[in-house]
Amino acid sequence: MLNVFSLVNGRLYQEEIERPEALARLQPIWVDLESPTPEEKGWVQGRFGITIPEDVVGDDLEESARFYEEDNGELHIRSDFLIEDDDTSRNVRAAFILHNNVLFSIHNEDVPVFRLLRLRARRMPGLIEDAKDVLLKLYDADAEYSADSLEGIYDALEEVSRRVLQEELNDRDAGEALAAIAREEDLNGRIRRNVMDTRRAVSFLMRSRLLNAEQFEEARQILRDIDSLDSHTAFLFDKINFLMDATVGFININQNKIIRIFSVASVALLPPTLIASIYGMNFAHMPELQWRWGYPFSVGLMIASVVAPFWYFRRKGWLK
Repeated sequence: MLNVFSLVNGRLYQEEIERPEALARLQPIWVDLESPTPEEKGWVQGRFGITIPEDVVGDDLEESARFYEEDNGELHIRSDFLIEDDDTSRNVRAAFILHNNVLFSIHNEDVPVFRLLRLRARRMPGLIEDAKDVLLKLYDADAEYSADSLEGIYDALEEVSRRVLQEELNDRDAGEALAAIAREEDLNGRIRRNVMDTRRAVSFLMRSRLLNAEQFEEARQILRDIDSLDSHTAFLFDKINFLMDATVGFININQNKIIRIFSVASVALLPPTLIASIYGMNFAHMPELQWRWGYPFSVGLMIASVVAPFWYFRRKGWLK
């Protein structure tokens, strides 16, 4: 999909391109390529004279491979953006090329931050003035999206806290709590990675000296917002670790209760076993062998030897 955005009376006007002739008549500030075909890449390269590498959305982590400037003035940036779905969350790579005051973005799937910026630019005239504004507003929206995701983690962990710290936590509830904690820990880690990558990208833009004074100040504000998000992610990691330890602790307590019951049962069954062993001896001189009530007496004695320990353990509270 090839979407081209132009400024019309201060608003961002979007047009989907299906033929190269339609691209030739436009003067855009932003060209967005979502899962582009080789033909669409060729249209853009031929129309604007840029070079789109084959591995433009590769997984290189070195800063020199993700942030660099070509000899012809092309500025290349590769950034990660967060996608939070109901079932899972992930970081997706997007590549940016800034050339002749036109921003080119290439990514393999739809990114919520991109949709958010398009919606705001249509509703707020004057929000964007050039291609560099588009890039900065994307990073600003990315920081805001991460903040919203952190708020979701706070709410999810509060629900987990109520479940974990309730009066009785069975193994099923504990397992569900552990699964929920693991999901939030994974999301928090992805947010941490996302804001770290955004910080690197914004810092590179500030060092490139392409921003005017207003844009430079906006970039500094984005970095301040990211710094505040860092403290929130660190706090959430601590809270997640606490809830994880508490949940595992309750599971251990439940397991200890089961082991204690087995231990009490084994101890309570020792006296009747001893009595049965004594009366099972085949000695010649055992007075009880000739006693008429010997058998009922031995059975009653074994029952009493079982009841007495259980009564004692229950009175001590060891069976709760």
